[in-house]
Amino acid sequence: MKYKYYFRKPKSEIVKDIIRWLFVSGCIYFAATSPYFFINLFKKFITQKPYYNRRKVYDAFYQLRKRGVVQIERRNHQIYISLTKEGKKLAGWLQIDALKIKKPNKWDRKWRIIIFDISELKRIYRDAFRGKLKELGFYQIQRSVWVHPFDCRDEIELLRSFFGLKENELRLIVAESIGNDKWLRKIFQI
Repeated sequence: MKYKYYFRKPKSEIVKDIIRWLFVSGCIYFAATSPYFFINLFKKFITQKPYYNRRKVYDAFYQLRKRGVVQIERRNHQIYISLTKEGKKLAGWLQIDALKIKKPNKWDRKWRIIIFDISELKRIYRDAFRGKLKELGFYQIQRSVWVHPFDCRDEIELLRSFFGLKENELRLIVAESIGNDKWLRKIFQI
């Protein structure tokens, strides 16, 4: 007798998956000529790996709609599911939360230096940005100067956009030499 292993995610993870799914696709348009449209949608969601508990998926959609994160509309025999402004904000946080800098097989011998000057009025953004730099593996070499050995242009641009920082508030400098960097190479194990 064969047993099929079902991995059931908690509802919080299902909510994240739904939001990511909607964020990646932008706005989803479904033809809803059948009265069983939502049943078919949930079946599709449940049968994909990892397997989802049907009730949890339904509850997750309901909670997202109730919180104003997801908007479900029916127009001209079609159902439109999209993220609201609040949903896009939440999706942005999830995207920022999942950021990672990939370590290449071989270091290109260039340093990425982040210099930022974020005003006191944006203190919350400054603290969150600094925390994200630490999380991404940057090393602080001066007060608002951080360094990393690997390419991170896309990640920094995403953070700049997310936090609404201007060019004069955040700069990314790529340098071939920053002086005696033996101690930094030791920290980054390169």
